[in-house]
This record gives sequence, C-alpha cells and structure tokens, in this order.
Amino acid sequence: MPTQRAPPSLAVTDLSFKFPDGSAGLTDLNLNLPPSSRTLLIGANGAGKTTLLRLLAGKRMAPRNTIRIANVDPFAEGLEGVTYLGLEWVLNPIVRSDISVPVLLASIGGDAYPERRDELVKVLDIDLRWRLHAVSDGERRRVQLAMGLVRPWTVLLLDEITVDLDLLSRANFLAFLRKETERRECTIVYATHILDNLAGWPSHLVHMSQGRVKQWGSMESFEKEAESGPNTGNSLLGELVLKWLQEDLDERGPRNPGTEGTAYLSSGFGGYGSEKKVEE
Repeated sequence: MPTQRAPPSLAVTDLSFKFPDGSAGLTDLNLNLPPSSRTLLIGANGAGKTTLLRLLAGKRMAPRNTIRIANVDPFAEGLEGVTYLGLEWVLNPIVRSDISVPVLLASIGGDAYPERRDELVKVLDIDLRWRLHAVSDGERRRVQLAMGLVRPWTVLLLDEITVDLDLLSRANFLAFLRKETERRECTIVYATHILDNLAGWPSHLVHMSQGRVKQWGSMESFEKEAESGPNTGNSLLGELVLKWLQEDLDERGPRNPGTEGTAYLSSGFGGYGSEKKVEE
C-alpha cells in the first residue's frame, strides 16, 4: 500500500541559525502553521524572512528536529511538493534568452499538466507569442510564475516575487493562490512588503524582527489589535503592519547610531573606496 502523506503543516521548534561568519540569522523561532493556511510573513528588511524561507525549503541546513514540514525534515529527508520561489529563481538567466513561452513551459513539464498550464496562462495574462528576451520585466515575471507553479505543489514558499506585476495581474494571481488552498490541501507562506489586494487574503500572520518571531497566529486573533489603531484610509491589515513596523523601528533604533546630521561622500565605483565624513 502507498504511504499516506501527512497534511502539509509547518512546525518550527526552537530554531536558531548562524551564518558562516558567525553572525546570528535567526534566534529561538517557534511556529506552528496548519495545513491549507495562507500565511503572510511580515517584517522590515533584514528581519530574517528570507533566511527562514530558505531553511523551510531545505536550501540551508537547520539543526535536527527544529523544522518539520508535513512531519518531514526538509533538509535531512527531502520533501517532494515543496516549491520555493525566491531571488535566485528570479535571476535565472534562461528566462532572458531568445526562447518562446510554449517551449519554456514545456521544458519544465507544462505538457504533463495542461489544465494548470492553461489556467496560469490565463490568470497571468501571458501571450504565448512572447519571446522572453524581448518582453518587459513584468511580462517576464508572469512567465516565471507560471513556470514555478505549473507543477502541483503542497507547500509554496514565496519571497517577494510579485514586485514587477501590475495591480490587476497581482490581484488575479493572489486569487488563484487563494483558490488553490480552497480546492486542494496545500499551504502557502508569502513574504511581501506590498499589501495591495491582500485584505482578507491571509489566514495567518507571522511578524518577524531582528531574526526573531515577535508574534504569530490566525488573522482573527489580530483583528482587535488592527481595529484599535487609527483610521488613515488603509485596510486593517495595512494599519496593523504599519504599527508593527513602527514599533520594530522604535525598538531597534537607527541602523547607524550617531550618524544623524551627517552624510558620506565616497570615491570609487559603487561607493567603495576611501570615505570622508562631511557635516551637513
């Protein structure tokens, strides 16, 4: 008899991670996200979101017994059905070559899933006549998303990969992801700074700051906190995230304490070289 696959839950227990230079990336993380959840990973730049997603995907080695996805250690045992779409995927040089959309989608197995392929082409408004070297970054990103999602997945880890999409394409893409979690058993964790069209989309939130998870839970558990904030015309989700990020900044302080009122002039390409501090 075939082995019964466990539901795609995500469990993180006492996870700490250091980079090769010894600097701390994550400290004492604990999470428990249920199957079929849609989680937004919220935090300022450098909060540790990408590091966490890469560990969940098994792209970095986590300490044993700290991460379980569908009750499997993604690094030690490997896990079929986990799709991670992050920076290195976005920079793949293949999608900038002179190649057609149908050939590219076929090369990653699109013909084996014709219904999903055709649905993604429609959702992402892809023109099958495009040549990838001659389209805009936004159009190229649509094709990349179709490539990444055409094979069915059980856990989808997204690291800010919709920045090039226009408002309508992004809304349609988010609606597709929501429908995926409603029609089959799968789980999404999405790190993003863009909150347009996300009101009502997440089932859970994870708030990270300085390599730690400050709070996490279902969207319903944060509704009172969101409603208690000032009404500036943003969605409740937007107000809550702004509040969290401001609290994080106040807690952390400036990244370069003691440099207020100064500017740095640099010689050399890209700001490298001898630096002179100039009072303003």
